Amino acid sequence: MDINTYEALVISALEDIKGKEIQVINTTRLTALFDRVIIASGDSNRQTRALARNVTDKAREAGQEVISIEGNDTGEWVLVDLGAIVVHIMQPAVRSYYKLEDLWANAPSRLVPANGGIARVAA
Repeated sequence: MDINTYEALVISALEDIKGKEIQVINTTRLTALFDRVIIASGDSNRQTRALARNVTDKAREAGQEVISIEGNDTGEWVLVDLGAIVVHIMQPAVRSYYKLEDLWANAPSRLVPANGGIARVAA
């Protein structure tokens, strides 16, 4: 599956369960391990787990491999490794504390507006 199509699938899965502050970071030129990091917030343990479950379900339905899921037991920070895309789903306090976006500050990133579609943030 094309990376842009795969990215759109993940964003759609996050939006389905009302994921917030979805940010897409293009890491293609920074690491050979994966092409995108997608970070989203969920308001509760239940929501972060539901977001992760929906992402994995949609990926599998599209014939994509889910390599691993970490953090599902607590739900404060759930990581979904899809190979080409790594998805971090965090509660706002955890996201604010770790500031993953800052780790990838040199990479192009896009913030997904609440109404859907992708708006350019940095190139």
